[in-house]
Amino acid sequence: MTITQMTSLHEERLDHTVGVLLTLQGERLLDLGCGQGSLLYRVLQEAKFTEVVGLESSALTLSTTRSMLAEHLAGPDGNRPRLRLLCGSYAERNDALVDFDMATMIETIEHVPPRSLSAVEAAVFGQYRPQALYMTTPNQEYNVLYALAPGEFRDPDHTFEWTRAKFRHWATGVARRNGYGVHFSGIGERDEEFGPPTQTALFSRLP
Repeated sequence: MTITQMTSLHEERLDHTVGVLLTLQGERLLDLGCGQGSLLYRVLQEAKFTEVVGLESSALTLSTTRSMLAEHLAGPDGNRPRLRLLCGSYAERNDALVDFDMATMIETIEHVPPRSLSAVEAAVFGQYRPQALYMTTPNQEYNVLYALAPGEFRDPDHTFEWTRAKFRHWATGVARRNGYGVHFSGIGERDEEFGPPTQTALFSRLP
């Protein structure tokens, strides 16, 4: 996978995610695994989002994010800022993250050790319970088109990469157990056999 391909897909993924968020109801957004704030930067350009919270487990990464988004952390005229950045893991309970209108998990679930997936489910879908959650993750089947060897991941920090069937199986189970519906789609140039490079799931909390 070339740097150009990675950059192009990354930008397309972020733009697509903002487009999805703009169609959802509500104005309070929680970005789980916000990294260096690429998605936060984009959503803060949109007036729709009146409260934005980014959660990141790496204090070093979060320091970079704070510097990049400093102007949004200081509220105008002393008012409450639109953006808050928190250091923590979305595999842990956190009362500050409960009941947002929408949440995102963009290219982050694949960094979670498989043994921690049940803890992520319990925290994100069991306690935080956003009205909607948009998730993206690599489609492992597509890797052959990037000339990756069998079993090779797109990033050395990934602990796994799901096929479309495995992602659907996991996400459908999460939705069923926690009172959500889920819709699957993808981002990027779709291959007839292998599907899109990025697979997505939009979870919607049932009444």
